[in-house]
Amino acid sequence: MTETTPQLLHLVIGGELSAPTSTSFKDLTAVEFVGAYASYEEAKKAWRSKAQSTVDNALMRYYVIHAHKLLNPAND
Repeated sequence: MTETTPQLLHLVIGGELSAPTSTSFKDLTAVEFVGAYASYEEAKKAWRSKAQSTVDNALMRYYVIHAHKLLNPAND
């Protein structure tokens, strides 16, 4: 990686939501950390795998968080 190549960080987390139309988790202490990934493609694979395993629970949701956007000082 060169100095001009930005470092990317994608987090995959998930858990049970408080309601089907909500983005609030029912219990923050039960939120599952799936992993941290350097590429969106890797994160998407992990997200898809976890999301597919929750088809029986309508309140379970997994998300890819683009942490590199949150950590960029230029966004402050």
